[in-house]
Amino acid sequence: MGVTVVRYRTRPDRADENQALIEDVFRELHDRGTEGVRYAAFRLADGVSFVHVASTETDDGTNPLTDTAAFGEFLRDIGDRCEEGPLASAATAVGSYGFGASVPGSLAT
Repeated sequence: MGVTVVRYRTRPDRADENQALIEDVFRELHDRGTEGVRYAAFRLADGVSFVHVASTETDDGTNPLTDTAAFGEFLRDIGDRCEEGPLASAATAVGSYGFGASVPGSLAT
């Protein structure tokens, strides 16, 4: 299971647009019933910083998230929407409780 964490800060006048694009990604994932990916996105308290966490669980190593049209649209102008980042980092899940993702060491899914 590969986990990626991405953090960035948008321009203040583009934060709502960024959130709407993220919501479109979730809508498409839900509508398609996409399997093999777990994905969460957070808008931080400052209103302009975002954190995304994605894990993939496919046999062939592909990322179903990147196969969605909405994710492509989200990425299209990301550099123009951002003041800082995006900075992506591979991560190893240590544990999860009630977060909806099953990871090694989790007490609950």
